[in-house]
Amino acid sequence: MSSILDEYEDSLNSRHPVHHSSRLSAANIGMTHSGFVNVRLEEEKPIFNKQRIDFSPPEKINHFAVCNNQLCMSLGKDTLLRIDLAKPDRPNQVELGRKEDSRVHKLFLDPTGSHLVISLSTSECLYLNRNTQKVRSLSRWRGHLIESVGWNKLLRTETNTGPILVGTSQGIIFEAEISASEGSLFNTNPDQYFKQVHSLEEDGRPAPVCCIEVERGPESKVVIIATTRKRLFQFVGRVAEGSEQQGFSAIFSQNQELLPSFQEFPFNMGYSEITFYTSKLRSCPKAFAWMMGNGVLYGQLDYIRPDSLLSDVQVWDYTPDIDFSFNKPISIVLTQFHFLLLLPDRVKAICTLNGQVVYEDVFPDKFGTLKKMIKDPAGGLVWIYTEKAVFRYHIQREARDVWQMYMSMNKFDLAKEYCRDRPECMDMVLAKEAEHCFQDKRYLESAKCYALTQNYFEEIALKFIEAKQEEALKEFLLKKLNNLKQSEKTQITLLVTWLTELYLNYLGLLQSDEGKHGVFQETRDEFRKFFSSSKHKECLYNNRTTIYDLLASHGNVDDMVYFSVIMQDYERVISHHCQHDDYSAALEVLSKHCDEKLFYKFSPILMQHIPKKVVDAWIQMGSRLEPKKLIPALVNYSQMGSTQQVNETIRYMEFCVYQLTVTEEAIHNYLLSLYAKYKPDSLLWYLEQAGSHLSDIHYDLKYALRLCAEHGYLQACVLVYKIMELYEEAVDLALQVDVDLAKTCADLPEDDEELRKKLWLKIACHVVQEEKDVKKAMNCLSSCNLLKIEDILPFFPDFVTIDHFKEAICSSLEEYNQHIDELKQEMEEATESAKRIREDIQEMRNKYGVVENQEKCAACDFPLLNRPFYLFLCGHMFHYDCLFQEVTPHLSTYKQTKLGELQKRLAAATQTSKSRHRPAPKEKEEGGDTASLGKGSAGVSREQIKSDIDDIIACECVYCGELMIKSIDKPFIDPQKFEEEKSSWL
Repeated sequence: MSSILDEYEDSLNSRHPVHHSSRLSAANIGMTHSGFVNVRLEEEKPIFNKQRIDFSPPEKINHFAVCNNQLCMSLGKDTLLRIDLAKPDRPNQVELGRKEDSRVHKLFLDPTGSHLVISLSTSECLYLNRNTQKVRSLSRWRGHLIESVGWNKLLRTETNTGPILVGTSQGIIFEAEISASEGSLFNTNPDQYFKQVHSLEEDGRPAPVCCIEVERGPESKVVIIATTRKRLFQFVGRVAEGSEQQGFSAIFSQNQELLPSFQEFPFNMGYSEITFYTSKLRSCPKAFAWMMGNGVLYGQLDYIRPDSLLSDVQVWDYTPDIDFSFNKPISIVLTQFHFLLLLPDRVKAICTLNGQVVYEDVFPDKFGTLKKMIKDPAGGLVWIYTEKAVFRYHIQREARDVWQMYMSMNKFDLAKEYCRDRPECMDMVLAKEAEHCFQDKRYLESAKCYALTQNYFEEIALKFIEAKQEEALKEFLLKKLNNLKQSEKTQITLLVTWLTELYLNYLGLLQSDEGKHGVFQETRDEFRKFFSSSKHKECLYNNRTTIYDLLASHGNVDDMVYFSVIMQDYERVISHHCQHDDYSAALEVLSKHCDEKLFYKFSPILMQHIPKKVVDAWIQMGSRLEPKKLIPALVNYSQMGSTQQVNETIRYMEFCVYQLTVTEEAIHNYLLSLYAKYKPDSLLWYLEQAGSHLSDIHYDLKYALRLCAEHGYLQACVLVYKIMELYEEAVDLALQVDVDLAKTCADLPEDDEELRKKLWLKIACHVVQEEKDVKKAMNCLSSCNLLKIEDILPFFPDFVTIDHFKEAICSSLEEYNQHIDELKQEMEEATESAKRIREDIQEMRNKYGVVENQEKCAACDFPLLNRPFYLFLCGHMFHYDCLFQEVTPHLSTYKQTKLGELQKRLAAATQTSKSRHRPAPKEKEEGGDTASLGKGSAGVSREQIKSDIDDIIACECVYCGELMIKSIDKPFIDPQKFEEEKSSWL
């Protein structure tokens, strides 16, 4: 018994099951009409795979129940065997301890496998919990033969069933509750209560409640389904949230006023059984199958319908070989697409879609008569037992052949749903759907389906051509094109070319029919959308010459232009517009797509006809255009064109110079030439704003000078000379225009006084000799401080009297006298300053300070006179070594190094000294004067070393001088020693 769940195939002792299926033969190898190769290397496992459990019961198996991998069976007279299928090697055997005349009538196991109710033939009931060994009697249930139990799937626990429904052989429905706990001292019964809630009848007499099921629907809806031998009852009600513990009395009371909803069938085979299919564990059932006298009632469960829970019901009659006289159906189990009928010697599987028997398994006589068939909802296994053996069925890939049944029923959407992962089956379904639509003359739908199949392309295309369905053919080609991969370039090219020809033919027919203008416009939009598809763009681009030829052969100019735009072949579009003298349209295409090369190519011809619009487009393009590449067109039409073209040329050049700040010399030179020839008033303004430094100039100065000289613009020439720093030429030319202009030129060489003087002498000479104006010559003296009266006297003629420049001579003499007086005053101030300095030096030599004997060092606070010290004018006093320690951290690296070297030299000089004396107190004044460190017989070098050390550490008071100011932003603790200091405080 320890190996009860060891599974094996009883292939030697069982017959091969008979399969009734319309599936393709597993050995079928070959090419189908769809182009798929159906090759199966090994035989597929059957949907219903039977396995016999290696278990030989010590006694006859009377009854059997299994739920949630918990198996219970009644053996012999008084034995109950329990097995946890997760631990099959540890079975549990319980003795019922019942009377001799009683036998087990039925076993009822709840969906969790925790609660077992044992109905006895003596109208008694026992209860056994999974976690106990003690069988307890349900005293309140005594006197009723229990036929069915409706378990509570919402409120159950391992120790309590919650409110449940119990059906009896007398048609009474009781509500009860069982608890596995021991209860109180006075109430040790496991049954908490047992009360009648309803009764069922047939033909006016009580009828046994064969099955009862309790389900919880959406929106707090509770559904109770109960069956008798001929009737199926429905009870539907709502239970408020939080009141579930009150039981099901309210559900039945809500249906008291109305007759209960039921379905009745005439034939009675003495019992019935109902089974349900649930797609997911702990969800509501979706379908049901009721085995009764007239056949199997199958349907769906719709929890939303207000009138009846059952929907899409149909009755599948029993097969002719089922005779109630000797082989009545015993049990039924429902799966997703089949229901299994248990007969005394075999199992039949009937498809719920078409009622056909798809599987039949005959059991050997040696196992005895089949007793019962049970499905475990947790694992989906189907269990069958006889008195001597136990079998179970694995249901594998039940939906594998469903697609064929749906396809034969012309339910193509459902068929495709169940063969999504099987492309060869999907292809067959699509081909059948396409053929079905074609026969119904739904050609467009047929074309869409054919495009998804692998059927021969030529056959389908010819099929639509023979039927003269060009629209369907076009739809087929479009769908086929969309399904092709990018690597299938040949097929894509073929389809694209064919579709273009079809569209053009259809557009030609529609265009000739004035009554179909709307259809023509829709087709044209569709055709252009086809051209615009990004998926076909590469193919269209590679074959654009062929497409152009097709469009040209049909004379379809508008679509050819549109196609050119799609292909970004704007040159062809613009050429087309220019050939038809539609220059504005050509410029619009140019402006819209902003192709610089096309601007350079077509600007000459467009400038000839619409110069203003062209320049506006150039300006809109801004810096994306290179103005230098537009100059040939501008030069051509500015020389031979009208005034408008010249003005537009100047406008664009000004835009380039003033707004785009173009620095190319050719642009500036061309603008200069335009100004010189057509707008001389703007020439001088341009030269002035262009700047006066060579680094700011972007035109050719020599070219500008020659251009201005050729046109006689002397003032402009003077400006160019000034920029070129040819000041003499500028002054010479400016004197021909205006003396004031020459004066501004003469002041430009600010750093060269000799040149300035020379230029001003030229101006004075011109004024005296050419203009013969003595007064204006005197004004030159006041305008330039470099000229003296004696410099211009040689220019005057001999007949000029002194009266004309007497004032200038007097003014010159006065300046000389004033300069002499300023020199005398400066000498006196220097003499006085030197005298004061000598007095200060003498006073400092006699300066002294008094140190009391109780004075202390400002650094260490020890008596000052114990060691050599320093005294500063500020009053601070330091020992020599204390001051050394205070100053050294604030010194630069260079000074610290130098100080170390001086100390070494001082130590060396001290060791070589023959006589040593204690150093006398030393005074140090702020500012650097200090007394000697001590008297003795030390040499001059030792004193010099001490003096150098004093200059470093005692140049100022460490507390009052610059060192203290610089140390304000330094931290009190050295960052490198911060962690060490921090740890010392902890």
